[in-house]
Amino acid sequence: MNHYTHILVGLDLTDDSEEVLERATALTKDCNAKLTLAHIIEPLTFAYGGDIPVDLTEIQMQLEIQAKETLSSIAKVLAAEVAGQHVIIGQPVDEMHQLAEQIGADLIIVGSHGRKGLALLLGSTANGVIHGAKCDVLAVRVALKS
Repeated sequence: MNHYTHILVGLDLTDDSEEVLERATALTKDCNAKLTLAHIIEPLTFAYGGDIPVDLTEIQMQLEIQAKETLSSIAKVLAAEVAGQHVIIGQPVDEMHQLAEQIGADLIIVGSHGRKGLALLLGSTANGVIHGAKCDVLAVRVALKS
């Protein structure tokens, strides 16, 4: 088994994050690895209500602030030391790949709902991360909640 040195965890900051964090924390301890947390926010674009464009910059900023606060709260209560926290605005798959390379991560951990059928055809972040990463990826199966 590889002994990972730097684990990057992509979190969606939903209740599913707990399952992903449990796995990441255990691996971090087992490998004595650094742990970095990341949350990627897809950019809000201009919404059009009729002929009047609506600037969503303020909402985007609030989402970023809230995500940073949530990530910081998570880092404080984790049973593992967190080497870094990143909240990035961009396309989740691309940003995870870039961040992993930037920080020298040798394992990316993401949550996966194991969707099938049409939901699978529409794509998933976990699937995109798996297929484009230059390092190992662990997709933690999280239960679908109804």
